[in-house]
Amino acid sequence: MAHKYRWSIANEVISPFELAMMLLSFVSVILIILMTFVPLDKETKRLLFLIDTGICVIFLLHFFVGLFQAHDKKHYLKLHWVDFIASIPAIEPLRFARLFQILRVIRLIRMSRSLFAMLLKQRRQATLASLMVAMVTIIAFSSVLILLVENGIDGANIKSAEDAIWWSLVTISTVGYGDFYPVTTVGHVIGGVVIICGVSFFGVISGYMASLFVAPDEEENRESQRKEMREEIDVVLSRMEQNQQQMMNEIANLKLELATAQSSQAPTATSESKPNE
Repeated sequence: MAHKYRWSIANEVISPFELAMMLLSFVSVILIILMTFVPLDKETKRLLFLIDTGICVIFLLHFFVGLFQAHDKKHYLKLHWVDFIASIPAIEPLRFARLFQILRVIRLIRMSRSLFAMLLKQRRQATLASLMVAMVTIIAFSSVLILLVENGIDGANIKSAEDAIWWSLVTISTVGYGDFYPVTTVGHVIGGVVIICGVSFFGVISGYMASLFVAPDEEENRESQRKEMREEIDVVLSRMEQNQQQMMNEIANLKLELATAQSSQAPTATSESKPNE
């Protein structure tokens, strides 16, 4: 059974989304450790639980999309059943099963000889996966930090888990409704960092959306260039074949002339040798 499992892992193809799920698993494990072993107030624990539940939703979507796209669904279930169990919300002990997912992806990374080449070939998937991880990470850490900093401060209006998540979403999108805002200096610093990350984040999204419209034209240009190159190669090969055939004919003619010359010189040599005798 272990041999079959190793064989299955070796034949599984790692993708940018697998790497993204591994990174989100790291984030989720950190959140679970904080909720389990670190003494936190009620609102902070509830915020961590809400963030982890959102990550669970992403895991479940990834699992069912992979199951739908898999050709051999039984084989896919044999490999990823632990991922499904670890993605069930509201059951915290099962979330530690994500360690197996992390180890599986790390093993795939070690077995892959051309990881960066694979990521370069799948640029669109790598871009989407990195954007998803960046968005979840920024929202998670910024909401936790702003709640820890602002909660309990006089005049603060970010007091609950929902307030912190809403503030993170509004700030990262640079909308700025103004209904929730930090009042401390540290909170202002956190808000500034989130705004800068949000501007960069949506700048990458804009570039990605633009590439979706430009990519078909580039692909057509590449295809036309490949076609022209194939036609030129075919012309060169045909010329080489003609030259080769011409050289073979000339060599055959030379051999024939040489054989004729040798046959004509042989009787002459015989006739010259008889008077000497």
